[in-house]
This record gives sequence, C-alpha cells and structure tokens, in this order.
Amino acid sequence: MAGVGPISQDWEPVVIRKKAPNAAAKKDEKVVNAARRSGADIETIKKSNAGTNKAASSSTSLNTRKLDEDTENLAHERVPTELKKAIMQARTEKKLTQSQLAQLINEKPQIIQEYESGKAIPNHQILTKLERALGAKLRGKK
Repeated sequence: MAGVGPISQDWEPVVIRKKAPNAAAKKDEKVVNAARRSGADIETIKKSNAGTNKAASSSTSLNTRKLDEDTENLAHERVPTELKKAIMQARTEKKLTQSQLAQLINEKPQIIQEYESGKAIPNHQILTKLERALGAKLRGKK
C-alpha cells in the first residue's frame, strides 16, 4: 500500500483494565459496604450449616450408637506362655544372652525381651529366625 495515497495511521486506542472481580472479591467486606453506600441491591443468604459442625456429626450418630452398644473387647494377640518359656529355655541351653540372640537373628535386643516377657505381637518371620538360631521348634507341629 505504499505510495497509494496519503499516509495515515489507523490505530485505535487500547484501554487496559484490571480484571473483573472474582467471587471472593465480591464478597469482601469493603466491596459490600461500598455497594451499600452507593445504594446497589445486595442479596444476603443465610446458609443453614454455616459455622457449625452439624453436617459432620449428624451422619455419624448411627455409627456412634453402634460403637456405644459394642461391648466386645478387642486386643492384639500376644505371645503365649508356652512360647515365651520355650524361647527362654532354648536360649539358656545355648548359653546365649538376649542381646547375643538378637544379634544372631539381626533384630534388636528389645524384641527378644518383648517375646520373653510376653508383650510382643507374634511375627512368623521373627519366630522362624528364632527357631533357626536356637535349633529348636518353638511353634506347634508343622
């Protein structure tokens, strides 16, 4: 188009504005107060469970009642008396201390103490290691 008439600029002005306010900004206290001063219509809605924890507690009332009515005592299985005696007897026959036995089976001495006191929850892997290290059958007949 060069050389075909008078040179003119056909540019339109560009106006840069801030983004439109989002939902959170519309609920801002300053915006609401400004709208009240200008006389704009403001709609207020009271949410039924706003600020309370009723929704969470109302659905659990059935479960709570079931738990209250439940009288069953739940406890983890512990090492039986026969097993702890068998471990102690086999260890003393081999003339090992608890820490030496623990070192043989690559466990902490605390685990051996728990097994011999009956506080441990039986673990078949540890029992197998103990049987191999002590050379005795600790559990029932296989």
